[in-house]
Amino acid sequence: MQDNEIRFGEIWNTIWEGKLIIIGISLLFAIMSVFFALSKPNIYKASIILTSASSEGSSGGLSALASQFGGLASMAGINLGSGGNDKTKLALEIIKSRSFLERFISSHNLMVPIMAASNWDMATNSLVLDDDIYDQKSQKWLRKVKPPKAAKPSLWEAYVKFSDFLYITKQKKSAIIIVDIEYLSPVLAKQWLEWLIADINVFMRDQEIEETQASIDYLKNELLKIKISSMESVFYQLIEEQTKNMMLVSVKPEYVLKTIDPAQVPENKFKPKRALIVFMGTMLGVLLSLFILLIRRSLKNKLKG
Repeated sequence: MQDNEIRFGEIWNTIWEGKLIIIGISLLFAIMSVFFALSKPNIYKASIILTSASSEGSSGGLSALASQFGGLASMAGINLGSGGNDKTKLALEIIKSRSFLERFISSHNLMVPIMAASNWDMATNSLVLDDDIYDQKSQKWLRKVKPPKAAKPSLWEAYVKFSDFLYITKQKKSAIIIVDIEYLSPVLAKQWLEWLIADINVFMRDQEIEETQASIDYLKNELLKIKISSMESVFYQLIEEQTKNMMLVSVKPEYVLKTIDPAQVPENKFKPKRALIVFMGTMLGVLLSLFILLIRRSLKNKLKG
């Protein structure tokens, strides 16, 4: 216990003697962390709450046919089940895929705001572009990069950066899906989120219509080859249900993902947490100064020994 008291006393004396070093280093780190925190632009998070859209109207007739003619339908590549959950899972995977996001970026002309924006001007509600990356007047890319990259960013680079803005969370105990976009502009974050959900619904709907039409065409062609009246009625039922399904899909804007709580323009920034950055920076300075003092004390004791 006496040895512990002696060691504690030595440590305390070392800290007290080096208090100016602790204050100096801590103050330096605090100032540096303040400048770092102020240099980081505000990031806003827009969120939308979704759920899986129900397959209303089509599940009853299709399910009845599935129990009777499931094997026949599978031969034609026809899905007689509702498949709502599978479609939702597929949509969430597609929405994060490279091909879909590259198409999204290209169709909405998002290359410049994704790759060249540096801040957001609240007064004018406009993006501030980095002049070293993009010249807004001449509309030319000026960034300096090493080959094989070019001055104009590729869709792959835009996809990678946009993926850092996009967050998708699916709650395990419910069918709730939360999609977030974190970006410099709260207005654009909300707009991009709405476009994204609308585009994935259109994409999935068009894909379903195309597949259903292919199934109808196949059934009609096969119907011409059938000479048994009982089988003709089966094919007519399948064609009728597929036609009904295509009609319902065509008039349903929220085909896969249904909005529960629409996106709003966020009023408060999401990050950076500047107070936390300054606190952590200051604490890092304190710990570093203590480490330096203890190392210096240890070296002195070794030299004396």
